[in-house]
Amino acid sequence: MVVVTGLFFGTRSLHKLKMSRSEKAENGEQPTFNSDLELNGTIVNPKAVCNVCKRLYRDPKILPCLHTFCSDCICQLEPFSVSSSSRRDSPEVRTGVEEDRPAVTVTVLCPQCDSEVDLPPSGPQGLSTDHLALDEVFLETLLTNGPLGCDLCGEGSAESRCEVCSVNLCEFCCQAHRRQKRTASHSVQRLEELKSRGRLCRPVLCPLHPGQELRLFCQPCDLPVCLECSATLHRDHRCTPTSDVIDRHGDRIRELVAVRLRPRLELLKDSLQNVDISQEALQARVDATANEVRTFARAYASAVEAHCLSLLRRLEELRVQRRNQLHLQRAQLQQALLDVGGGVEFAERLLSCGSDAEILSAKGVTLRRLTSLAEGSYNPHPAAFTPDDSGSISFLPREPAGEVEGYPVVGVINSKTMDLSKCTVDGEGVQRAEEGQPGYFTLVCRDSAGEQVSRGGENVLVSIVHKVKKNSKLETSVVDNSDGSYRVSYTPKEQGVYSVWVCVKAQHVKGSPFTLTVKRKLRRHSGTFHCCSFCSSGGAKEARCGCPGTMPGGFKGCGHGHKGHPGKPHWSCCGSTTEESECLPESVLAAVSPRGHLRTVEL
Repeated sequence: MVVVTGLFFGTRSLHKLKMSRSEKAENGEQPTFNSDLELNGTIVNPKAVCNVCKRLYRDPKILPCLHTFCSDCICQLEPFSVSSSSRRDSPEVRTGVEEDRPAVTVTVLCPQCDSEVDLPPSGPQGLSTDHLALDEVFLETLLTNGPLGCDLCGEGSAESRCEVCSVNLCEFCCQAHRRQKRTASHSVQRLEELKSRGRLCRPVLCPLHPGQELRLFCQPCDLPVCLECSATLHRDHRCTPTSDVIDRHGDRIRELVAVRLRPRLELLKDSLQNVDISQEALQARVDATANEVRTFARAYASAVEAHCLSLLRRLEELRVQRRNQLHLQRAQLQQALLDVGGGVEFAERLLSCGSDAEILSAKGVTLRRLTSLAEGSYNPHPAAFTPDDSGSISFLPREPAGEVEGYPVVGVINSKTMDLSKCTVDGEGVQRAEEGQPGYFTLVCRDSAGEQVSRGGENVLVSIVHKVKKNSKLETSVVDNSDGSYRVSYTPKEQGVYSVWVCVKAQHVKGSPFTLTVKRKLRRHSGTFHCCSFCSSGGAKEARCGCPGTMPGGFKGCGHGHKGHPGKPHWSCCGSTTEESECLPESVLAAVSPRGHLRTVEL
């Protein structure tokens, strides 16, 4: 089998019929209708109009999907796929007309439901004719005064109708119909009279024998046939009148409709209604959510605006604070400049112009003043004031800034200005330490608002000096954490009281110098605090104890009630009976006798 399939781009609608305007208006054989199916102001029955060409049906054929279109309209459909197969089930085989060539099956898309349907090898002519549509066309043509052809000659305009033969007759055929002996007794009515009744019925004629009505049914072929077909093509088949088999075959259709399709139809209607309800609920939910989004956006925009105003206020506060600091620094520097300048000028004039007696007489007050100026309270180091201290301020747009009115916001004002009076030193290591054990504390640089600065790089100097032994200075290590904090570590080698100087840019931070007390390292017990070595060791003879107690039987440790036992729990390493105590050194244990050691421990 060879199959040729057309391109498919996600929708079958691309393969639907494409008719040009010229094709729709060809020759004007039948009128076309607008979207409301109107002709000359009269509403046309939609069952008589083809959905493709929008004209009255011409040779209507039923597709396998039970949708009816004109035979010409079906021929113009673009093939969706083409395949070759045997002709065993084709209508030509069943009617006795067979050919040796392979059958070609063409698949098209229904213009109405978009389903894939197979056309018979003979093309649209092999499809079943929709006689109900022809009845509708006939009635519509009759009611709209349209042209109605003669069913016998096909040339003249029909004016009458034989109710027995169910054929439309022109004037000439009507006279011939009355002259024939077989049809002379038939009732022939004028079409005008039938039109007033509103009821017409067309005969179903044989496609192979024109003029012969399909009155018989061939059961082996499952086809309606005429008398001539039953006598020729179906002479060996059992043919019965259609009235005898219509109940049986009609009942099958009724059963399918009533038992299976009608409940399914109701179910589909209910499902469709549920889908519509769900769609309405979805739209309502979408609208509600859209309103929530808009409300959120407005509230969030309000929060962002409030945050913006807060940042601007913070920026103004920093400007005012830094301006006041600069004014104070300027005043202090100017006063220090005047004081130092006056002292230097007086001293130089005294030395250059004064006599020995004058110099000696003014020496005391001059030295006191110069010393006071040299050790003044405001004596800035060259590194203590740099142009960067003028108040470098930046904005960090991605930095989280907490919540405003319940909405998270970002963006903070970052001030690099550090205020020594707001810097803090945290950690136990700045106040107390233990001999031989490392000590730690942390310096946190803060701005004038008391907030930790977000960058490092400051000139931090830490000095730890023994207060009695001035030449005893501890080595310190300062680690910059690059977030405004600095970790300081040291290891004292001897006990005593130390001064801890913490300076940033050669100036002491608040609280500096600090007082550090280093205590002597305690000797920790290496044994166990037990009641006796016999119990604590599980009866081991080699278990020793720091107390002088002994046991008979070769045991080297102590036991309850035996000689030398302290009578209370004690340390196995030194014999001390105090649990929270320092372990006694070996020199002390060796310098005292067992009895004296026991008395010392008890005291």
